[in-house]
Amino acid sequence: MSSPESPGSTPDPRTWVVIPLYNEASVIAGVIHGLLPHFSNIVCIDDGSSDGSAQAAQAAGAHLVQHPINLGQGAALQTGFEYALAHDSCDYIVTFDADGQHRVEDALAMVALARADNLSIIFGSRFLDKRTNPGWIKRVILKTAVWVTNLTTSLKLTDAHNGLRVIRRDAAERIELKQDRMAHATEIVLELGRTRLPWREYPVELLYTDYSKGKGQSVLNSVNILVDLIVK
Repeated sequence: MSSPESPGSTPDPRTWVVIPLYNEASVIAGVIHGLLPHFSNIVCIDDGSSDGSAQAAQAAGAHLVQHPINLGQGAALQTGFEYALAHDSCDYIVTFDADGQHRVEDALAMVALARADNLSIIFGSRFLDKRTNPGWIKRVILKTAVWVTNLTTSLKLTDAHNGLRVIRRDAAERIELKQDRMAHATEIVLELGRTRLPWREYPVELLYTDYSKGKGQSVLNSVNILVDLIVK
């Protein structure tokens, strides 16, 4: 689906983009530069990186919050939520991955849909988009994760572990993540489901590059999702 924004349009001042950041120094500036023409407020939560990611993010124009040690993606998201919500300019939060696998066009369309249809939560789903091909092994594993997640939450999703989400302030204020690793993705679904606020899924394309696969989109990482679901 095409972006609702036209070239040269004013960046959205009422939406904060929250990016968990861990050792993505080579790509994070490009991710931020792609977002800034459309979103005024971007905060990167550097989760104990050792490769200069924090400096690269700040130089690119993002707000920066740093964890002195690696606490996990769940903790980074929670810190980002709290930082964004501390600003009166935050009506919506977009969660966006640091490795370049998400499309800005999808984030824009999801925010526009949330506003147009008065939705509190929009989950991105790669399985509603025919362009995304994670491979059959990963597809099976992720579908299994969806099945397990749907058993434990009140939401019935097609993609439970997609990092691209739009969360309105009223929903974000009720999130308190305690899971640190991949199980946080199920925890956030559970907490958002408990709000009983209006939600929807939206088809998004994930860009599976050699870089993103090497940084955590491997089959092994998908297996780790299932392990975290079982032991959480």
